[in-house]
Amino acid sequence: MSGAAVTLFLCGDVMLGRGVDQILPHPGDPALREAYVRDARSYVELAEAAGGPVPRPAGFEWPWGGALAAIDEAAPDARIVNLETAVTRSGAFAPGKGVHYRMSPANLPCLAAARPDVCVLANNHVLDFGRPGLEETLDALAGAGIAAAGAGRDLAAARRPATVPLEGGRRVVVLAFGMPSSGIPPSWSAGPGRPGVDVVDEPSPAAAAAVAERIRRAGRPGDVVVASVHWGPNWGYEVSGEEAGFAHALIDGGADIVHGHSSHHPRPLEVYRERLVLYGCGDLVNDYEGITGYERYRDDLRLLYFVRLEPDGRTAGVRMVPLQARRIRLRHASPGDAGWLRAVLDRAGRGLGSHVDREPDGSLALRW
Repeated sequence: MSGAAVTLFLCGDVMLGRGVDQILPHPGDPALREAYVRDARSYVELAEAAGGPVPRPAGFEWPWGGALAAIDEAAPDARIVNLETAVTRSGAFAPGKGVHYRMSPANLPCLAAARPDVCVLANNHVLDFGRPGLEETLDALAGAGIAAAGAGRDLAAARRPATVPLEGGRRVVVLAFGMPSSGIPPSWSAGPGRPGVDVVDEPSPAAAAAVAERIRRAGRPGDVVVASVHWGPNWGYEVSGEEAGFAHALIDGGADIVHGHSSHHPRPLEVYRERLVLYGCGDLVNDYEGITGYERYRDDLRLLYFVRLEPDGRTAGVRMVPLQARRIRLRHASPGDAGWLRAVLDRAGRGLGSHVDREPDGSLALRW
């Protein structure tokens, strides 16, 4: 295959609503309908109690902290994030949900600061303010020149791949979908004339075959194809046989990367037939500091994923930059914390044939 190697930046959940929205220059309505919290500013206070004062207002780049320079230094050819926030002024809270995320459209420059090429929207928060909130989100992203994948104004739009042009006429092609196992209500499914998410019911062989057929139709020679899936529980490192089989079937069907997300912490990585599977990228930006209950998973530690691909799509290298959330901002993780994360991922990936090493610059590298 002719052409140059390609570097992608991928990450997990980017949640710019609630407390994050409240510290930005144009905060929206702070009202919440959670069981114990009724004001989004309470999450700022929790973060301050845990890590120290947070500026209000903070600049649009503040939540990203050291991540922006790390991403720019890697000079990726495409940047792909899972945007787990509705971008809307709507006050129409989706019924039957305990947690709702929204950011003011006026704060969209915070998202734009990371210069994402594609925002995956197939997740369990993009319709937190109903179908009108989704449509406002789609309009906001389109107005900012950011492509969306995995949700749309009807099923055809939700399934339409997002593309990023590369040199020589090649493309990065992103197909995105989500599963109820991540908390996506089945009623959020897009349909003919109905806005919503592309929902795949379960990681079954039949579902994998259907998605693989879409992958074959979407890609053309020279493309890099990313299958992005919001799936699984929030906590835990185990990869089920169904998940592994589903991911392998997508690669057999033509995907070069399976980009998994939904878990609040990084899950194992695998290289299958020289293609990368990220079973769960973990959180990146959010307002979760100070929330207790799952401390053993260290969800304050976050990763940036930089994947280098050969011209034919084979994985040439995977580099991960460890970060830590403090004061609703990302900073580089300490050597001790980066070492803890390396050991956890190395242990979790052994059954998948992967190992994680520490590089001299403090980043982590996948070996297989």
